[in-house]
Amino acid sequence: MNNRLKGVEIAVLGGGNREEVMLHSLAAADAKIKTLGQPENKIEGLIIKDKLSEVIKDADVIIAPMTGIDQRGYLKTTFDNKSVRLTQEFFSQLAPESMFMIGMAQEEIKNYCQQNDLELIQLADLDELAILNSIPTAEGAIQVAMENSDITLHGNKSIVLGLGRLGLTQARMLEGLGSETYVAARNPADRARAKELGMIPVSFTELKDVISEMDFIYNTVPALVLNREVLTEVKSEALIIDLASAPGGTDFTAAEELGIEAILSLGLPGKVAPKTAGEILGKIVPRLIVDRI
Repeated sequence: MNNRLKGVEIAVLGGGNREEVMLHSLAAADAKIKTLGQPENKIEGLIIKDKLSEVIKDADVIIAPMTGIDQRGYLKTTFDNKSVRLTQEFFSQLAPESMFMIGMAQEEIKNYCQQNDLELIQLADLDELAILNSIPTAEGAIQVAMENSDITLHGNKSIVLGLGRLGLTQARMLEGLGSETYVAARNPADRARAKELGMIPVSFTELKDVISEMDFIYNTVPALVLNREVLTEVKSEALIIDLASAPGGTDFTAAEELGIEAILSLGLPGKVAPKTAGEILGKIVPRLIVDRI
C-alpha cells in the first residue's frame, strides 16, 4: 500500500470512529490528507483545517461521512461537531472531474455532482462494501433484538424481509443461532435459495398469512412493506427491527398506535463495530482512488 496514493490530495469532511480508521489507511498510502477539524484521536500526517473552503481546495478526492446528510443537507457526523451543509455553492468549488465519495447520495447531491462534472461514488451501493458491511449490520441487528426483548432468538420465530446483500447475511445468522427463520422475497429464485439454505420461504403476497406467528421481524427492503394493513396482523409482543435506509420500510406511526415496538436501526456498522467498519473502508477506498486516478 505504501506510496500508492503519493501526490493525491484527499479532503475528508468528517465522520466518526470508522472514518478515523480509514484515515490511517489513507495516510499509510502516502496521500496528502486534509480534514475539516481534528479527529478525536491524533493521526500523524493529517493537515487540519477549520474552514471548509481550505479543506476542499485543490482536492482530487472529497470524502463525506458514510452517514451522509440529513434532510436539510447537513452532514450527520463531523469531526469537532462542526455544522457543514452541502450546497450548490459547495459543489461548485470542487475541481471538475474530481471524485466525491459518500455513503448514499440524495437526488440533490446527484444533481449537484452531475452539474459540476464530478464523479460521484456512493460507497454503500458498492457490492463489495455492502456485502462486507452486512456482517456487522446483521450482528448489530441481533444485538438490538437481544437488548429489546425478553426471549431468546433460539427456538423462536424470525422473519427477514428481503433476501438481498444484507437480508441473506441476516437470515444465515439467525438460522445459525437456532431461530426458526422465515424469509420473504419477491423473486422466486431468492425463495428457492432460502429453501436450499434450510429456511422457510414466503412471497410478499403470503406475508399477512405468516407474520402473526413471528417474534422478530427484520426488514431490509427500502419500501413500505410493513404498512398498516400488514401491521394489524403482527402480535403486540413482536419486535420489528428495520434496517432499510431512512425512512425505512415500516409505518412507524401505525406500529406505535398498534402497540408494536418498531426500531429503525441505521448505521449499525459504525455503531457496533467501528474498527471493523473502518478497516473495510480502509481497504476499499484507497483501491477505488488508485483505479480512477
